[in-house]
Amino acid sequence: MAQAARRRDGHLARERMLEEAMTAIAESGLAALTMSALARRLGTSGGHILYYFGSKDRLLAEALRWSESGLTEERAALLTRRVTAHRKLELFVDLYLPRGPRDPRWTLWIELWARTAANAELREAQDELDRGWQRDLAALLTKGAAQGRFAVPASEAEARAVELLALLDGLSTRVLLAGPEADTAWARKSALAAAARLIPHT
Repeated sequence: MAQAARRRDGHLARERMLEEAMTAIAESGLAALTMSALARRLGTSGGHILYYFGSKDRLLAEALRWSESGLTEERAALLTRRVTAHRKLELFVDLYLPRGPRDPRWTLWIELWARTAANAELREAQDELDRGWQRDLAALLTKGAAQGRFAVPASEAEARAVELLALLDGLSTRVLLAGPEADTAWARKSALAAAARLIPHT
């Protein structure tokens, strides 16, 4: 019982660190997130955070996984919703795009992209998350094509999913980096226009 309690307490402490890291990124950006600054927010020591994560890179990778976990559940629910295939695609795009120029999840994605070339662990974490988005989008397109809702052969669903996600990555990056001229409304409009050309519906 005591061991189970320790595991539960450790899990809660780790969750709180990840949640606080994401809050700090939303408030002040990633550059301001140091281990010592996060420790001050949590009322603990940098060594205590390192005990759970080992390094800042690992903390960032785990924060990204944690922030994506809720979206994984939302995608799974979306795939079973009783709405048209076209509407599912719109909702998928909405899930993927950043909520605004200070979206902490997308701030993390961009920061980690710059670090992955030299860090196999970060690259593996990002690849894992990318595969989840690609798998679910391909499943959505395959089903829509099979139902005759998309004018795309089911055999091309995976390739179209890869192309659309690459476009969404570019638009999302513009929202975070390009300033007021590339806001979320612009990104959504552009994304849906691109999706309509790439995956026309019948």
